[in-house]
Amino acid sequence: MGIMWPRLLITLLALLATTTTVRADKATCADHPLFPVHMPNYVIADCKAADFEAYDFYLPRGLKHREEGKFTYLNYKLETGKPEASGIEVVRNFENAIKKLGGTINASDPARWVNGKLVVDGKEIWFQAEKGNGRIWLRIVEKTAMVQHIVADAAAFSADLAATGHVAVEGIFFDTNKAILKPESTPALEQVAKLLKADPELKLWVVGHTDAVGKLEDNMKLAQARAEAVATALTTTHGIPAGRLKGYGSGPLAPVATNDTDEGRARNRRVELVKQP
Repeated sequence: MGIMWPRLLITLLALLATTTTVRADKATCADHPLFPVHMPNYVIADCKAADFEAYDFYLPRGLKHREEGKFTYLNYKLETGKPEASGIEVVRNFENAIKKLGGTINASDPARWVNGKLVVDGKEIWFQAEKGNGRIWLRIVEKTAMVQHIVADAAAFSADLAATGHVAVEGIFFDTNKAILKPESTPALEQVAKLLKADPELKLWVVGHTDAVGKLEDNMKLAQARAEAVATALTTTHGIPAGRLKGYGSGPLAPVATNDTDEGRARNRRVELVKQP
C-alpha cells in the first residue's frame, strides 16, 4: 500500500523553487513526492526505482548507515548556460524543506551533502541529497520489510519438523491488523499442503505470532485469528482434513528478534507449524 503524502508537502514549492523554469526532464522520470519540485536551473537527467533495495547513507569520518526499503534515485543536471547553485545552497534547501515537514537531519557536510529522515503514516523515509559539479544526486529509501517471494518447499518443512519439532513458514501474508490471507500466500500454503499429503499421519498445530506493537490482548486475538485462517485455508482450499490441524495464537510472547526495529518486528510477525505428538 502506498504512502499517503501530507498536504504540507506543497510548502516545498516555496522552499525548493523560487523561479519558473522551462524544464526538459527525462520523459520516464519524475520528482519524488517527498520533494515534488527541484532546484531551479536543473533538470532530471536520470532516475532509478526499486521495490526493495539497500543504500548506505553517509556519516562523518567516512562511516555509513544502511537502510533498506523502497528505493528511489534521481540525478539532476544543470541546464546549459544556467548559473550553478553552490553546495551550501543545495544542502540548506533540503535541510529547510525536511525540517518544515517535521523531519530531522541525520548528518551533513554543509558544502556537499545532507541526509535525514521523516516519518509519514508511521513509516520512516530516509533521504540523501548530494551536490557535485553540475549535478545533484537524490536518494530516498522508504523503509519497509522485504516481501518474501521465495518460500521453503515441503521437503524443507519436513526436515525442520523432524529436527526441531517446529518450522516458520515464510511467504504467508496478511494486511496490517487483519486475519485475511493475501493471495500471494498461495505458494506457501501449497507447500504446507504438500507436506501434509505426503505424510497422512502428520498432525500440526498452526501457531500465529505478532510483534509487540499495541495491546497484548489485541495481539493475542489477532495471532489466534491468523492461525485459524491458515488452518481453514488448508482445509477448505487444499483438502486437508480439519482434524489434522489446530490453530493457536502466541501473540508477541515468543519473539525471534527485537521489537525495537522495523526489521525485528517483521521477523516476529510469522506463522509457525508445530508437530503434534
